[in-house]
Amino acid sequence: MFESLGERLQNAVSKIRGYGKITEENISEMTREIRLALLEADVNYKVVKEFINTVKEKALGEEVQKSLKPGDVFVKIVKDELTLLLGGQKEDLNIKGDPAILMLVGLQGSGKTTTIGKLANLLRKKYKKKPLLVAGDVYRPAAIDQLKQIGNELNIEVYSEGKKDPVDIANNAIKYAKDNKFDYVLIDTAGRLHIDTDLMQELDNIKDTVKPEEILLVIDAMMGQDAINVIEGFNNALPLTGVILTKLDGDTKGGVALSVRHLTNVPIKFIGVSEKMDGIDYFDPERMAGRILGMGDIISLVEKTQEAIDEKEALKAAKKMQSGKFDLEDFLSQMKQIKKLGPLENLIKLIPGASKLGLNKVKIDPKQIAHIEAIVLSMTPKERHNPDIIKASRKTRIAKGCGLSVQEVNKLLEQFEQMKKMMKQIANGNMKMPF
Repeated sequence: MFESLGERLQNAVSKIRGYGKITEENISEMTREIRLALLEADVNYKVVKEFINTVKEKALGEEVQKSLKPGDVFVKIVKDELTLLLGGQKEDLNIKGDPAILMLVGLQGSGKTTTIGKLANLLRKKYKKKPLLVAGDVYRPAAIDQLKQIGNELNIEVYSEGKKDPVDIANNAIKYAKDNKFDYVLIDTAGRLHIDTDLMQELDNIKDTVKPEEILLVIDAMMGQDAINVIEGFNNALPLTGVILTKLDGDTKGGVALSVRHLTNVPIKFIGVSEKMDGIDYFDPERMAGRILGMGDIISLVEKTQEAIDEKEALKAAKKMQSGKFDLEDFLSQMKQIKKLGPLENLIKLIPGASKLGLNKVKIDPKQIAHIEAIVLSMTPKERHNPDIIKASRKTRIAKGCGLSVQEVNKLLEQFEQMKKMMKQIANGNMKMPF
């Protein structure tokens, strides 16, 4: 997400830090590079022009001229303007209804049905309340079955009446939700290959009948600038309250995210960040601007860690590490918790300065993590607690048990011993940390 754009912008703003003062000449050089980076990322031309003009005007202002560190002030100007371009501030959902009704709309292929499951899962985890999914897409083959499958996977109930009138289905679902004390109702609606009158009329009828708190347009970020036309088309027919951009984890330039709010005034509320059912995040313009400029996003990193990792288990493991009693059983437990955080390369990118260290390009093969788990699970409890007893015959048995080589078993044991030594040195204050 935004890797190419981020690298170009970071290279541009890093140059200005080296200048003793800001002049019209070096600002023109920087803004030219920024303009090219934004255009190559498929940001709308008008948006780029306004952005560059604003940055230039502020960078040549009196406040910057008098600053002791004009380069830092310039970077702040770019970040502030990027934040405004992305929407300014995070837009929360309106979920005050009883139940709160959320209607998801979009074209076919945007990932709407999968996204509705992700959103229900996020709301349940965040607010500890009860969502109901409504199968309102009665036209696309297998759409109802797909939603039911997602509901089963997440253990979230799906309301369905088969291929009846979508307006009646939505209305009946609200009654069912009230009778059964559901907190949220998320209505999946029919998509089309393009915007048409019939689609819009049906969506408008559902809106008038159930009066949703939120009408969220799900749109594929890989559409590029065509996405703006789709958003405007839907927004002209329905009062959209927000956009969910999907597939931002794919091979997308990300320019649409930088154009949406400025051109349509519809806020981006969520982004799809992976194919997994927890692969959806709130969209926060300030944090996203920081990520694009290589400043990281420590707050998001902490939030993700808090959501996934058991605090008591983490403290217990830390104490064991400090005392040198950390064993392979503890290691396995920590591995399972780390897996809950999702792809590790996505987390590494949230660390400030990750791109400068080349960490933003790190690829971690999930198979390697699976191999480590398999090796440890092939050990007996006694071996996990006392890795020192694992000699040749035991290594051969463990390798056969997990279907891997003795060399891989040896490698894991060596790495584990190195990690234990390092942890002990840190705990005793005998090791300088690399920062």
